[in-house]
Amino acid sequence: MSDFLTAYSIQNWLESCPQGYLLNTEYGHAAGEAEPELLMNNSVLHEETVRTTVQLIVGERCALAASSGLINAAPDEASKRFLATQTLDEARHVEVFTHRLYDLGVRKNALEDTIRQYANRNLVKFAEVLLEKVDKKDFIAGVVGQNIVLEGMAFSVFEMMYAMDQSVNPKFAHTLSGTIADERRHVGFGENRIGSLIKEYPEKKAAIERMQKEMSYYMLATFADAFRNNRAAAEIEHLGQPRPHAQWQGVDLGEMTPEEMEGVLAGTVLKEFKTRLGRIGLEYQTPVQP
Repeated sequence: MSDFLTAYSIQNWLESCPQGYLLNTEYGHAAGEAEPELLMNNSVLHEETVRTTVQLIVGERCALAASSGLINAAPDEASKRFLATQTLDEARHVEVFTHRLYDLGVRKNALEDTIRQYANRNLVKFAEVLLEKVDKKDFIAGVVGQNIVLEGMAFSVFEMMYAMDQSVNPKFAHTLSGTIADERRHVGFGENRIGSLIKEYPEKKAAIERMQKEMSYYMLATFADAFRNNRAAAEIEHLGQPRPHAQWQGVDLGEMTPEEMEGVLAGTVLKEFKTRLGRIGLEYQTPVQP
């Protein structure tokens, strides 16, 4: 328990996060960095970027509500303190992605209308499944849904986006690098804390596994919508712009169709779910394919 207390302490969070990889950043990136002119000046690329950024905000708003809601449900002080740091991480994520919308030209008084316009309905359902557990103060299910399913999904999505944006949009890549570091810490907490509680309350396993299956379905449906309906790749080809050769999970994303990229992302996330759930004593449930 002493290693757990140290790894997930507020002191460790201060040293690694605000005094570490976020030092000298503003809204997650270096001062003066801006979105690429092509993205800002092309209506198709601009709209697709707004749409994608809205999904990040929807996911992070869910994470903020979940982590903050689980604090008082936590059975020990160490978990409460960690979740307090995670709550601030998630609030920062909401803020940096919201600020990106402002950088993209969304007016502050149009923020909520923009989010309602572009929020993916499957991602909204994904969030509702998790937040129902949080509202019921179900700590074990809430942490599995938040720190393993939601954070595990976000971790892989951010890594893929980072690989794609590193050479073409350094501003956004820098923002993503900080969120990736945060998500890595959150996923670690989920694995390290919940395994012992699953053993203590084995009667909860079936309900948690059903939750994972349902959340996984809505996640896959969100991915399907995002890749199959995204016009950015076709627009870049139409403009004659070269696609960046982004290496991720052993493949070159720049040479793949949107459908192939969807398959790589979905396969990566589900494989990680199976591994992480197995570590804490849960059996991965294969979702229905959307």
